[in-house]
Amino acid sequence: MMRGIRRLLLALSVVWLVVSLVFLLIHLVPGDPVLQMLGDGASPADTTALRHQLGLDLPLGEQYLAYWVGVLHGNLGVSIRLHETVLRLVVQRYPYTIALTLASLLLALALALPAGMLAAVSRGRWIDSVVSVVSLSGLSVPGLVLGPVLILVFSIQWGWLPVSGASSSGSGIDWHYLVLPSIAMGSSLAAILTRMVRTAMLEELGQDYIRTARAKGLTELAVVCRHALPNALVPIVTVLGLQFGALLAGAVVTETIFSWPGLGRLVVSAIANRDYALVQGCLLTIGLTYVLVNLLTDLAYLWINPRMRA
Repeated sequence: MMRGIRRLLLALSVVWLVVSLVFLLIHLVPGDPVLQMLGDGASPADTTALRHQLGLDLPLGEQYLAYWVGVLHGNLGVSIRLHETVLRLVVQRYPYTIALTLASLLLALALALPAGMLAAVSRGRWIDSVVSVVSLSGLSVPGLVLGPVLILVFSIQWGWLPVSGASSSGSGIDWHYLVLPSIAMGSSLAAILTRMVRTAMLEELGQDYIRTARAKGLTELAVVCRHALPNALVPIVTVLGLQFGALLAGAVVTETIFSWPGLGRLVVSAIANRDYALVQGCLLTIGLTYVLVNLLTDLAYLWINPRMRA
């Protein structure tokens, strides 16, 4: 219990750090952010009005306090380009990014678990070599390269899957629009997890309790799936939490390639239009999501590993 409370307090301190860094973002931009948003030809009246609208005419301490009050009340500002509240724009795009991230994660797990287990039980044989070569290839090809290749082959040449977007109706998510982006995002993670599952399984298969289970006459399938696999998954859970953040970061590239209407694409558009309030809102949402997922991962690790609760 005390360890869980300490993890929660640590997560709250990280949340404070994330909010503070996002607040400082607009102050770390070289030059005057107001002039960058309006352009050098803006009139003094326009720059004064925007500076007042953004609260940049207040002392830094008051701006920081006002930003915290806004975050706690769900007020992340207004997009100067889209003329909508940042919160509403984030809420509209957030489900798309989460759906893409979860689909990539599930795809990676679906590929990595059987491949890693098969490589472990076939150590030193040709199957192990094939899995190692394929996983190394997955690590070597980034999503920036794999995405256009998938579009060229499966969408343009063969016409099996759509090129871009999330739905043919313009709203919601159709599963066949999700296939190529999730492959582009999940391939590297699948390669990482495959190698980790293989290593963890090899370590567990050499333990005394595995030899005892085999001596009792259990089938190899029962030994691997019922005894070795649950213990091998303990370190994998921690890696999944860390890799979730990597998937969120990778969504920026993947969503741009596939025109996926998520937060990543919204961030790119906001940066191009110098819409700093929107950039802050998107980065804050991604950062808080990462902190929440890692907190849940830590708590899950304490639950599945009784030794950490002792």
